[in-house]
Amino acid sequence: MRPAHSHKSRRWLYGVLAIAVTGGLAAAAIVGLDLASAAPARGAGCADVDVITARASTERPGEGITGALVTQIVNSSDQSVSRESVDYPATLQNYQRSSAQGVTALTKQLTDQVQQCPDQKIVLAGYSQGAHVVLDVLGGGGGGLLGAATPPIDPAIASHVSAVATFGDPRHVVDQAFDVGTSTKNGRFPRSAAQLQTLAGFADRVQAFCDARDTFCDSGVSTTVHLTYMNRYKDDATDFVLGKIGG
Repeated sequence: MRPAHSHKSRRWLYGVLAIAVTGGLAAAAIVGLDLASAAPARGAGCADVDVITARASTERPGEGITGALVTQIVNSSDQSVSRESVDYPATLQNYQRSSAQGVTALTKQLTDQVQQCPDQKIVLAGYSQGAHVVLDVLGGGGGGLLGAATPPIDPAIASHVSAVATFGDPRHVVDQAFDVGTSTKNGRFPRSAAQLQTLAGFADRVQAFCDARDTFCDSGVSTTVHLTYMNRYKDDATDFVLGKIGG
């Protein structure tokens, strides 16, 4: 459902988000699971760990630049690790609808994965709009310019998530227990108190990276800061994830 706001508000929303187009986000191919293929017996063929990635705005389908983090996790882990990405538009032209579709897609994908591989440890990773999607699935989404509020995923499914790493989340709010980085300001679409309260329950499993001057998560003026989290935090995020999944 579209939010009831003025044409001026919509133009502001799209104008803000269009800045990211100039960043030239690189595309990355994904080596993932074919969940649409004939399903094996429940739990059969499941890796020890599954990493699900939600890409940034304007990136081609796949993991996007966050794939560098996933590859490092795969190569560094002592366990078997499978990888897949969220199938959603990741567009800027209709950010509200795109992010909502991402939340719906990841909610189903995560639920299906847990049901198929109930003993598997799940890692979620998201960049920019993908970070928005990942944390909305866990904490609940929508509200304000983003439309009607949506509930968080079933706690019985969320309990299978072992680690979460996000970068440049436009819904960032300062001073949360899971915040990492130098940001001192809220993002473009800060989460509600109720959403933050739900996410607080995941604080020991989440690292949400946001640095000062980031165009989106810090309401700043630097697209460069927004696009370069892998340069600064890939090793830190890898160590965090490995610690949560047991190496």
